[in-house]
Amino acid sequence: MRKYILKRILLAVVTIYVIMTLTFFIMHSIPGTPFKMGNDSLSEDTIAVLMERYGLDQPLYRQYFKYIGNIFRGDFGVSTSNGYRSVSDIIKTSFPVSADLGIRALIFGTVAGILLGITSALHRGKPVDHMSTVIAIIGISVPSFVLGTVLQTILGLGLSRWVKLIFNTEYQLFPIARWESFRYTLIPSFVLGMGTVAGLARLMRTSMLDVIDQDYVKTAKSKGISNRAIVWKHEVRNAMMPVVTVLGRMIGGVVTGSYIIESQFAIPGLGKYLVNSISSRDYTMTMGLTVFYSIFIVGSMLLVDILYCVVDPRVRLTK
Repeated sequence: MRKYILKRILLAVVTIYVIMTLTFFIMHSIPGTPFKMGNDSLSEDTIAVLMERYGLDQPLYRQYFKYIGNIFRGDFGVSTSNGYRSVSDIIKTSFPVSADLGIRALIFGTVAGILLGITSALHRGKPVDHMSTVIAIIGISVPSFVLGTVLQTILGLGLSRWVKLIFNTEYQLFPIARWESFRYTLIPSFVLGMGTVAGLARLMRTSMLDVIDQDYVKTAKSKGISNRAIVWKHEVRNAMMPVVTVLGRMIGGVVTGSYIIESQFAIPGLGKYLVNSISSRDYTMTMGLTVFYSIFIVGSMLLVDILYCVVDPRVRLTK
């Protein structure tokens, strides 16, 4: 097991290094400078001074080694499109909001998706199974911004109007924007987590149906073991293997892919900085956020690999 974990850690480090290198050379292959794109009123002399100030006039190999050294020291540089603020400072202030939203959506999506898949498999061909299929189709086919708009209209605006008519008071149970208290997190967390619900429900249902027909499940039933013990100790535990495998990708996708939801609900997260930095040719911001996101995603995958090793003894026993 120790050798397996060390091998995965080494692979994760190499992956992050390759991403860092590719990001650097791709960004520097784009013509122009971030200063000219960020403010067209700057003179050529001013741009030259800024290029020298931030080391962008040096040979590419020197910029590369300096960039790698700064990354290892935790210095992502300054953002030319955000008032020359430190990229690390932007990450510290904005990523916790994105992570909060992502974790809430992930918890909801994982719990609801797994339970929905288990229920659907145990009631195969029944109304519960058909309802689960409909929910999965909606979660996969309906874009998140469409679902968010519908819920903002119905739960945010519509429900508040009914509250005003009945109780003659202004109160919004489900606010449609901002990120202040628990009420503000309900709709965006639900919308962002619906994709995870749909994906895990389908995967868990398929995996459960494969496990239900296995010989060891039939043997457990013939021994007179209770249905609850069979479901949770034999069926669910073994059906969770494929779910654990894709969970790392889902963690990274949910936590880092919330830009649309953040924009729609006016949530001050990190996603908008990445998109704006790409359009404004902000080298340091784009490279810093790409490396940060890659470390987060690769770390999530590494954690899932280790968890998979703990859950499945066959991984530990295989040479």
